[in-house]
Amino acid sequence: MTMGDLKRISLGSDHGGFELKELISSHLKEIGHEVLDRGCFDPGPVDYPDVAALVCSDLLSFTADLGILVCGTGIGMCNAASRLDGIVAALCTNEYMARMARMHNDANVLCLGGRVTGTDLALSIIDEFIEAIPLQDDRYLRRRDKVRGMG
Repeated sequence: MTMGDLKRISLGSDHGGFELKELISSHLKEIGHEVLDRGCFDPGPVDYPDVAALVCSDLLSFTADLGILVCGTGIGMCNAASRLDGIVAALCTNEYMARMARMHNDANVLCLGGRVTGTDLALSIIDEFIEAIPLQDDRYLRRRDKVRGMG
């Protein structure tokens, strides 16, 4: 990884993703990324839409380059984040999905399930998501624009 590859990553979870979020934070810092931890900060109950809004706000204000959200399954966080204009959230369960989410769908938020995704796999998915080259091909740009126009 070169210095140009370093990213500011906004990270958040609800109680179902708290343990995995803590491991993700350590991993990201270890490999040189800046982490903006938006909670939760303990395993007590928290409403996932509130955390998703904080992380997505970082992206929309250009405070962060990418976002990562973790809840029990990843579904709730993905649904909440996807409601916001300018956010393309992707629930990924393997590295290929993470790479394609960035390259073909222009995803800027990765969602993971803390209760359904093993730690090693989760970290591998994250690395792939961060390192993937963002959307560039005209075919995918055209399709992305069509999706944006559907709202």
